[in-house]
Amino acid sequence: MSHPRQRSCEYPPTPRHTPGSDEVATGRRPGAAGTDERRPCGEVTTGRPPESLRLPGGISLLRRRSSHAVALNKAVRANLDHLRPWMEWAAEAPTRAQTAELARAGSLAWEAGTDFMYLVGLDSEPGGVVGAFGLHGRIGPGALEIGYWVAARHAGRGIATTAAGALTEAALALPGIARVEIHCDEANGASAAIPRKLGYRLDRVAEAAVRAPAETGRQLIWIRGSGR
Repeated sequence: MSHPRQRSCEYPPTPRHTPGSDEVATGRRPGAAGTDERRPCGEVTTGRPPESLRLPGGISLLRRRSSHAVALNKAVRANLDHLRPWMEWAAEAPTRAQTAELARAGSLAWEAGTDFMYLVGLDSEPGGVVGAFGLHGRIGPGALEIGYWVAARHAGRGIATTAAGALTEAALALPGIARVEIHCDEANGASAAIPRKLGYRLDRVAEAAVRAPAETGRQLIWIRGSGR
């Protein structure tokens, strides 16, 4: 799972990104249940990524919309025990109203060009949600951070790797974006396996506030692209 850092300007709250790993999540706050994360002050890129991506293995990434709120809420509530060790927001089950508001805010963030939130679905489970991903403009100019989580019963199937790989390429194709990052706690080996498989390099280990039960406060910063 991924962990966001606070900023001085706040955008309407959007789901925190999305945990990272074929098994868990990236440890920052994901784009699924809720978040109090501070948002960037302005547009990160003048472009917009594809609203849908059909991927190998019967996997699809779809831009998250308000119409997905019920399915997303169901998926989050079913996976709280799976997500809670790495995701601060998973401490409590979100209401449908909270998820609907976060989906609405996520749509506004997409239009503003600050965050791009996706849901993962399987062709074999029409209408279902098996995870959430996001491209987040919270790490400074010229860069986006990928956050993600995948449902417990679909862990270890390569879904997170496939989806994160597609979003890496989509992000680097956007105007003004030269770098993509994935952040995860040092103890989250399942999450760290994703950027390693995708050819990211471990740039550094940074100290971070401990916000979830399994976190160590040492965050791995993985990078694809150039600049910092």
